[in-house]
Amino acid sequence: MVVKRARKTRKWRGSRECGWGNKHRGSGKRGGVGNAGTGKRAKCKMPRAGRWANMDFGKHGFKFKGVSVDMVPINVIYLDAKVDSWVAEKKVVLENGVYVVDLPKLGFNKLLSCGKTSKKFRINVPFASKSAVDKIAAAGGEVVGLKKAE
Repeated sequence: MVVKRARKTRKWRGSRECGWGNKHRGSGKRGGVGNAGTGKRAKCKMPRAGRWANMDFGKHGFKFKGVSVDMVPINVIYLDAKVDSWVAEKKVVLENGVYVVDLPKLGFNKLLSCGKTSKKFRINVPFASKSAVDKIAAAGGEVVGLKKAE
């Protein structure tokens, strides 16, 4: 009569080695995958020239560690469409026919030039494209608070 038992591998599931000890990592007799084993005693394995010597070993490139500003832009056409609702919400002030807009308070820090406007704006924004400033000036407005390019 045949005895039905669970397979032996079922016993080892959940353990780290599954009965193989700590040397068996599924890579046969190579010792691992990738650059495994290329430590102090294996400098002779490193290629001296060619593509692999340039890419695989050592540090390459650089990482910018300065302060970066995440740009949150707004287009002139979107500004023109939303300004009336912002006046109703008292986020923008209308003074003598000029809309006074503080874009950083609205969550934007750059003005871009897509679209047209016929309204007069006085916009406070740290960054703006040159063509956006020209469009606002052509409509009779101005852009203030721009930071100088470094």
